[in-house]
Amino acid sequence: MGITKTELFNKRQNKIASYAKALGHPARIAILESILKRKACICGDLVEELGLAQATISQHLKALKDVGILQGTIDGPSICYCINKKTWEEIGGYFAPFLSQIPESGNSC
Repeated sequence: MGITKTELFNKRQNKIASYAKALGHPARIAILESILKRKACICGDLVEELGLAQATISQHLKALKDVGILQGTIDGPSICYCINKKTWEEIGGYFAPFLSQIPESGNSC
């Protein structure tokens, strides 16, 4: 099957794409909004709040943690997740200039 050929693109482009992929599911956005609102979160709380299965929440948390958006600490049988501030600021640094590049005069098509 096809290869993504990420080596054809620069580090910034690959990093933006990896963050966009991690943010590319509405459940992950809801998880991040919940964690930002609470400052930290335990997986069980998310299951109740979002109405998704524990396994589904865990998969989404893993995807967010794999790219460094979340960090977690183990407290007995629970893991407490919080936003990785350094990564969060990096995402803002990548996306803000990227999204601010709009055509100056209306529709460019």
